[in-house]
Amino acid sequence: MSVPANLAPARGARTPEPGTDLVDAAAAAESASLITRLGRLWERGRLPSESEVRRLFEARLTDVAANKLARRWCEQYAAADGKDRRLMLAALAQVRATYAGEAGEGTRLFKRFNAQPQGLRFLVELRADMLRWRKQVAGIQALDKELEGLLSAWFDVGLLELRPLTWDSPASLLEKLILYEAVHEIKSWDDLRHRVAPDRRCYAYFHPQMPGVPLIFVEVAFASQMADNVQVLLDSTLPPQDLDKARWAIFYSISNTQPGLKGISFGNFLLKRVVEQLLEELPKLKAFATLSPIPGFADWLGKLDAQAVEAIVREDKARAKDRQREGVPDGQRWVARLGKAAQGKTSDVVKRAGFRLAATYLQSMKNGLPVDAVARFHLGNGARIERLNWAADTSPKGIKQSCAMMVNYLYDLDELDNNLQRLQDGKPQVSRGVGRVA
Repeated sequence: MSVPANLAPARGARTPEPGTDLVDAAAAAESASLITRLGRLWERGRLPSESEVRRLFEARLTDVAANKLARRWCEQYAAADGKDRRLMLAALAQVRATYAGEAGEGTRLFKRFNAQPQGLRFLVELRADMLRWRKQVAGIQALDKELEGLLSAWFDVGLLELRPLTWDSPASLLEKLILYEAVHEIKSWDDLRHRVAPDRRCYAYFHPQMPGVPLIFVEVAFASQMADNVQVLLDSTLPPQDLDKARWAIFYSISNTQPGLKGISFGNFLLKRVVEQLLEELPKLKAFATLSPIPGFADWLGKLDAQAVEAIVREDKARAKDRQREGVPDGQRWVARLGKAAQGKTSDVVKRAGFRLAATYLQSMKNGLPVDAVARFHLGNGARIERLNWAADTSPKGIKQSCAMMVNYLYDLDELDNNLQRLQDGKPQVSRGVGRVA
């Protein structure tokens, strides 16, 4: 079999110029190596030929032969090791790059894969690989964009099923909760029992085409007021909460389980369905909020120079801008200062400065979206930034990520649409308290 004539770097790929970051240069070299190996394996018949791959893109969705070929391709991919998987993805990217514009070839390919047995689950796992190797496989970004668009439609929240998890749920599901808990680690079976106890709630979202695979876990605690400390919330030695007296529902952990669904919003108001479910069970509930981490705060603050920090923390903004003081700490020093202060006694001055910095970060936007990933999720579901909490998570992870601070997002059902509109206008909704701090 001859090497395909069009086996060249995918459209949009470029040779690193002098001064290019070493990581980008290494990625480009890896991509070129993949292309060379792909040509050799095509020659030897080790992988589906270029003409076969092209047929996957071009044939009608009703083409029986093309659909059989798609099934064989999926089976071969599932059985392949990491190296051959990357080569098969490189083959897809190479062929996709030969089509001009957006004529729907990529969409046709993924719809063909979706029609195979367990097709949707296969596509989710395929995209996880695409995201993992996006810097090593030239041209994969175009395919990822097309697949992301399809998955966004296929995983709209209106299509998902919400199910409760209890201690009596199948062990396989409870083990997945331990495995995928991404916010607050579940340290033991006793810890797990506490999370799904009768005075708590845990829900999972499922897709009808992936019935045994939880997509998102939502963990809920109840309280008489808005929670401000996660250590207390997770303390399994405290007596059970009297649900008859509970007025607040606190969402303290929301974890995605599928890397291949990264960036998929599941539609707006994902937590609204959880709220509606809770109100059916516990009609005395009056308010709904989160106790959420601020995972990108310390990293963001650590990159600010002294002048930028000074402009945020000084109450007299105009004076801070005009005055250049020597020895003013930069962001890295403030990260260390706030982390240390959270673990002991601290002055009101340092505390106020920490709140100002966190409030500024939470309202920061990039490309029309909040910079912080957790803020992006909750504000995108119609919540508002309600309150900042000092020393709310003094675990090593909490100190490292957010200098031990946490934030409450409030879900006011009557204001979800208005809050979302403000976000789309580039102005995240905040409470008066947070607004005064900033």
